[in-house]
Amino acid sequence: MAQPTGIHARRAALRLLDAVLRRGETLDIAFNAATKDVRKFEDKALARAIASEVLRWLVDLDAAIDSATKKPLPEDAKARMVLRMMLAQWLRLDTPPHAVIATCLPLLAGGPRRLAHGVFSTLTKREVKFPDAPTLPADVSERWGERAEAIARGLAEPPPLDLTLKDPSQTEVFKAKLAADSLMPGHLRLARGENVEKLAGFAEGDWWVQDLAASLPARLLGNGEGRHVLDLCAAPGGKTLQLAAQGWKVTALDISKRRLDLLKDNLKRTGLKAGTVRADALEWEPKHQFDAILLDAPCTATGTARRHSDVIHRIGSHQIEEMAELQSALITRASGWLKPGGVLVYATCSLEREEGEGQSFPDTLAPADIDASALHDAIDATGHTLRTDPGMLPENGGIDGFFIARMIRTG
Repeated sequence: MAQPTGIHARRAALRLLDAVLRRGETLDIAFNAATKDVRKFEDKALARAIASEVLRWLVDLDAAIDSATKKPLPEDAKARMVLRMMLAQWLRLDTPPHAVIATCLPLLAGGPRRLAHGVFSTLTKREVKFPDAPTLPADVSERWGERAEAIARGLAEPPPLDLTLKDPSQTEVFKAKLAADSLMPGHLRLARGENVEKLAGFAEGDWWVQDLAASLPARLLGNGEGRHVLDLCAAPGGKTLQLAAQGWKVTALDISKRRLDLLKDNLKRTGLKAGTVRADALEWEPKHQFDAILLDAPCTATGTARRHSDVIHRIGSHQIEEMAELQSALITRASGWLKPGGVLVYATCSLEREEGEGQSFPDTLAPADIDASALHDAIDATGHTLRTDPGMLPENGGIDGFFIARMIRTG
């Protein structure tokens, strides 16, 4: 018997969700294995979209499912997972109910299939709807504090596509070429779903993909004027490209060969120059000190929840504590590699206080005020630190969550 068209994408989505929720993998890491049997690019993208929307709205999906059953389905029941997928497709991806039923029920057999069909039919007849913003898990809401509600509103939709221009003076030119918006010089914003490689300027290396918040750390170092900067934990290289374009002599260090290869590809495409080093920053020793260091430290990445909805459910206190310890060790090492008067910009794409406001710095580093003129008007710096989150710039399509601190070596 022929299988319904589209069932391979649904099977892949089911494998993705199992990898995230049961094994704690990221969507990115799980993607290739989960979609290895899916041939078409469009079906691979659909599998990821289904999994992403299930994770984005998981609490609300479960509330809807529980409202239509006499007793709650087990958390790990396959019927619950398939129902989550069915509802996400109907409510978020505008898939007609008959197509949802045809492509998802074959994932189940026997009693669970009848159960899932009955629950889904009940909810479609009720015309159940989602709230305006996803409901966050209780522990996540508690961690994110008074900003949790605003952040949740910022997670309701996947983000637009942000680009950083190699030459900020060309902002108006590329706004016209790409029919884009711009929130700062050197920044462009387009609707999501664009085929990046077909956009004007890609082949010529005129820009690279980078969320507006991710561009801020390098902006805070200003023009290099030939001075030496270390981009620590640099790959895949967006900030390396920025620093090189700003006139710095860049040393880009990362431990991952695969990610460094991506960085090298980006340097080749853009025609920008940087030295690359593959090493563990906790063991490596430089041959000279630097005028500036950008430490975009490994982190829980909860600030990227708009595009990586898995972080809402994978990250807890253990991972946060582990990352904060690693960040502290990297800060301590990096501080010794600065020339006296050199500037360290520390950044994490995390919403967790332990990785940002709660992080400590050696006595040899003193706060260095951030120049507000380098920022969008809606982004406030408090002395030497700034914080962004997905609840900011809602009228412009939002922004990722980052913590950034600017420090100067005094000792």
